[in-house]
Amino acid sequence: MKKISYLIVSLSLLSATLSNAQTKKTTPVKTFPAEVARPKLVVGLVVDQMRWDYLYRYYNRYTNGGFKRLINEGFSVENTFIPYTPTYTACGHTCIYTGSIPAIHGIIGNDWYNEETKKNVYCTEDSTVTTVGSTPSAEGNMSPKNMLTNTITDELRLATNFKGKVIGISLKDRGSILPAGHAANGAYWYQGSTGNWITSTFYMKEVPTWIADYNKLKLANKFYAKNWETLYPINTYVNSTKDENAYEGKNSTFPHLLAQNIDKNFDAIRGTPYGNTITLDLAKLAILSEDLGADNITDFLAVSCSSTDYVGHAYGPNSVEAEDTYLRLDKDFEEFFNYLDKKVGKGNYTVFLTADHGAAHVPGFMKENRLPAGVVSDRDITFKLNAFLNDKFKLKNVVLKSMNNQIIFDHAKTNEADVSFDVIKAASIEFIKRMDGIANAVDIAKVSQSTLPEIQKKMITNGYNARRSGDIYYILNPNWFNGSSTGTTHGNWNPYDAHIPLVFMGWGIKPGASNKTHYMTDISATLAALLHIQMPNGCVGEPITEITNK
Repeated sequence: MKKISYLIVSLSLLSATLSNAQTKKTTPVKTFPAEVARPKLVVGLVVDQMRWDYLYRYYNRYTNGGFKRLINEGFSVENTFIPYTPTYTACGHTCIYTGSIPAIHGIIGNDWYNEETKKNVYCTEDSTVTTVGSTPSAEGNMSPKNMLTNTITDELRLATNFKGKVIGISLKDRGSILPAGHAANGAYWYQGSTGNWITSTFYMKEVPTWIADYNKLKLANKFYAKNWETLYPINTYVNSTKDENAYEGKNSTFPHLLAQNIDKNFDAIRGTPYGNTITLDLAKLAILSEDLGADNITDFLAVSCSSTDYVGHAYGPNSVEAEDTYLRLDKDFEEFFNYLDKKVGKGNYTVFLTADHGAAHVPGFMKENRLPAGVVSDRDITFKLNAFLNDKFKLKNVVLKSMNNQIIFDHAKTNEADVSFDVIKAASIEFIKRMDGIANAVDIAKVSQSTLPEIQKKMITNGYNARRSGDIYYILNPNWFNGSSTGTTHGNWNPYDAHIPLVFMGWGIKPGASNKTHYMTDISATLAALLHIQMPNGCVGEPITEITNK
């Protein structure tokens, strides 16, 4: 019996040994490349105020080499959302490149109120630096110092021991500075008073020769001489309203005469599609002059096309001006991608396109089509709330201002009041909720205890920075916004402001699309995974794994 048992055990051991041997023979051994594979160049394209649906609204009129090429050759992450509110330009550019949220990176708006100095703070202002490349002015006193975290561009600099170059370019200072990060080789933005591209002493003592030479051309004059005619016959713009509407503001009729601006108003280029053209022209010059993508050390070019935002604010999403601007931008992108193919090499670069926010339809347009919409005014909210609190508690001008959908109190006055601050806030909330266009209001410090829908709780919480935000947050009715009755704006939690395009194309990217929900915070995490580098130090996003061909 013992012999039989011994035989069974022996056979079992032999079987296990053979099984293990067979497994070792058939299991593939993972091999590692001699070097980490990375693209030669990463290009970030942020189209300011681009609603997600613009990818498809004008699709039939796009060329094959611009937006269509991105969609067809690249991977479109169709359901990408901004995870915080308010949805403004500075917050969006910062979130894209940090993978973080205002609660952490600190850029809670284009401006915010500093309780210590009793002044507004502009997102990129820096009194310790001065203009480089032109006449000294406040336009050049800018840096990323107010951004509390680093960026994916900073992490690339760290990962390459500062050998990889990073450059930011945008008409707007905030569209250039915040994406380029703290350790950039350069960030350049447009000085409307002179028509020059400038930087600050944060980056360098003088601009490189290629910037100085470009400034001498004064290209705005070249485009002013053309005026702004529609790219195609105006009767073919079937995705727009009629050319002139009262809710589009002044001078909303084609052709837009620009020649009177020659050598006089260089800032006017911003509100035309030509602003995007000169931005991408400078981006091409940066690639050439700085040898971006010329070696195997990855470089990063962060470009923001801002004229779409200026046009949108002035005329709205349904205007002929908006349609023409996107059709022209499509052609500009086609030229830009062709340049990348020629200079860097197709397959050697990775490009992604996204937006910092979307935009609401113009209330006048909505009402014309029997759809609910409206506007509120910060000044009106402040005035009425102060009058109410003065009448109820004898507190004079205790509300300093309404901004970023937030109420900011004078804490010196609330501390001396005969009633507690909690009582003042509670009364204010009830008053605000009765105002036209306001759906709800909440004590920001107690958002988690409120009965708001979870999506609104999350977005308000993500947008709240304890040292920079206000005291009460108010939520507007859908398609109501803080602004004027002409043109449009953005800033709210709703999908028209928070649903953004996100398309990757090029090195490491497979063609395709996904309707899985992702967030703006995932962009930097995805780039970090693609480049095999550390994600930014405030990143809360996750890599979008669907996009890769690896």
